[in-house]
Amino acid sequence: MSRLKKFYLFGLPIVFVMSNFFSTSSSHAQDETEQVGKVKMSESILLQEWRGPYGGVPPWRSVKTEEFASAFDAAIALESAEIEAIANNAEPPTFENTIIALENAGKPLERVNTIFGVHTSNLNVGPIADIETAVAPKLSKHSDSITQNKKLFNRIEAIYESDAFKTMSVAQKRLVEKRYKTFVRRGAKLNDEQKTRLSTINSELASLFAKFGQKVLADEEGPKTVIKDRARLAGLSDSVIESMEVKAEDESGQTTWVVTNTRSSMDPVLTYAEDREIREKVWRTYYSRGDFGDENDTKATITAILKLRAERALLLGYETHAHWRLEPQMAKTPENTMALMMQVWPKAVARVKEEVRDMQAIADKEGAGITIEPWDYRYYAEKVRKAKYDLDFNEVKPYLQMEKLREGMFWAAGELYGFEFKQVHDVEVFHPDVRVWQVFKDGQHHGLWVFDPYARRGKRSGAWMNAYRIQQNMGQRITPIVSNNSNFVKGKEGEPVLISWDDAVTMFHEFGHALHGLCSDCQYPSQAGTSVARDYVEFPSQLNEHWLSTPEILSKFAVHYETGEPIPAELVAKIEKASTFNQGFSTVEYLASALIDMKLHLAGNVKIDPDEFERKTLAEIGMPKEIPMRHRTPQFQHIFSSDGYSAGYYSYLWSDALTADAAEVFEEAGTYYDKEISKKLYNDIMSVGDTIDPAEGFRRFRGRDVDTKALLRKRGFPTE
Repeated sequence: MSRLKKFYLFGLPIVFVMSNFFSTSSSHAQDETEQVGKVKMSESILLQEWRGPYGGVPPWRSVKTEEFASAFDAAIALESAEIEAIANNAEPPTFENTIIALENAGKPLERVNTIFGVHTSNLNVGPIADIETAVAPKLSKHSDSITQNKKLFNRIEAIYESDAFKTMSVAQKRLVEKRYKTFVRRGAKLNDEQKTRLSTINSELASLFAKFGQKVLADEEGPKTVIKDRARLAGLSDSVIESMEVKAEDESGQTTWVVTNTRSSMDPVLTYAEDREIREKVWRTYYSRGDFGDENDTKATITAILKLRAERALLLGYETHAHWRLEPQMAKTPENTMALMMQVWPKAVARVKEEVRDMQAIADKEGAGITIEPWDYRYYAEKVRKAKYDLDFNEVKPYLQMEKLREGMFWAAGELYGFEFKQVHDVEVFHPDVRVWQVFKDGQHHGLWVFDPYARRGKRSGAWMNAYRIQQNMGQRITPIVSNNSNFVKGKEGEPVLISWDDAVTMFHEFGHALHGLCSDCQYPSQAGTSVARDYVEFPSQLNEHWLSTPEILSKFAVHYETGEPIPAELVAKIEKASTFNQGFSTVEYLASALIDMKLHLAGNVKIDPDEFERKTLAEIGMPKEIPMRHRTPQFQHIFSSDGYSAGYYSYLWSDALTADAAEVFEEAGTYYDKEISKKLYNDIMSVGDTIDPAEGFRRFRGRDVDTKALLRKRGFPTE
């Protein structure tokens, strides 16, 4: 779910882009800030309730970036006043006057933070980076002021230990228990000196997270590979070459071809470019992000982050940061995550050796005179795919139109969950590329889906889902607004955008997150949508990938961009037959990153050199030299641009174990569109959020605990 950075306040994931230094100013400056705050509280559109259709929508056209800093100050002040009112309530603590009151607190801060989060991820230009640097520690300090509020914690603790707690509903008990444990995990029981140190650590981390993200973004937008001779792009499709074309703005009119430093730009070059020198240059540039030794080098930032995380964990009474992070997840302990990863790792490495052997044989047969290196892997893997399965994904791409696949996602969501999608034009958007669809269920308005598909300057790479508004039903039903964000290269006017098979899978994956938000049917916002355990949240999205390859989708929506003819049945059969091809590569590149993540955060309170640690650890686990980590340490945004996936990148594998087992239910039924199974999927998984234990939700759907051997079967690995 690659996503915006999130700040977890009482267990509710709210989109935050962690920002700036909290500085102690003079009394005169404080007075000025207070006056500005009062003005902004009443005037800034950033704080006001969203107006317009569909229960209100973000006021994108009225956003003034110069108001962000003061709007954050005002929103923090507003929520602080609300928290104080709850904490100092003279009435005895109850579920309504404390827990529900907390659910309703901080709405202006949620709104400004949502809008700012989109700017930092989708529109990070001009002053946004500096604002982010300035706001992050303030948000961290504010969060600590809540969880360290002794009177507030005493009220929550009293409810948690009360007789009334025993008679609450399952959802209410989980809500109270999670709030109580979140406060404890964030230092509510520390002494004053410890709380002060904890707050300092959190503020410093917030600044470092922002700095890390900005440096990686700079290395994605700065370094690039410029090619002056079109002949050196032999092997790439005409559409890809055209998307890379840049004409000089001066009188020369010279045409060059540019490979930007993003995955969507890098991947086709490494897969199809015949020029090995070009492949190596593109590979080295891409995998060196954050590691160029210049002002954007991230290694010192990483070292500082790891040291502070380790100190914080010890302060809170945990052995390591990994132990602290894993406690509230499905996995519970680092040992459980390592056990699953090491169950898969040796089988994946063994498969890589087979894959390399096959590739080397082709290279030798062609007389290339090379030994397979990382910049050769994708290129020769395609040759092996062609030789073994007669499958060339260049033949598939003309059938993969982004817009048609989007229609396919909508159609499948209709079959599974009864959703209908209608594009609307009465909603403000933050960029001309952005489009909006109204979602209906049973003929009634159910939510909005926002799509921002194209790469541009100031937009971070990758793909992610974000919730602008989370579903809730506390007296008044509030419908969700969810978005999917991608980085496809925009084609020429009027021409369809063709994407790779992997990109198509990613589209369905991220839409799975959006569906998780849209299906939500919960009372309390802290439990709604994707507000579930980190190692469970990828389960619905990974499961949704399976619908791409169903015959119903491929026959209706995988149609040739010129002829309109559906993808040939024999080509579909080849795709299916090759479904486990190259699983060694994809599993090892992912697992290497997950293992490095876990081992970094199990290392404890020691100073770590990221590059040295990466080299040593990869050697210890037997990393094949022909494959890089999916995310090398200096550019690992999942774990260093926030706490979100730190000691948690294993989550994709944990969730995929659930996914593989759940998918077999549909396969045993003979169709992915079985109405009864779809209904159970909705009732037990997609709609319940965090109202029940995720393991219990899975048991209800599957009828038993997860069978991890399904994961091995899915990837074509031996189960023994």
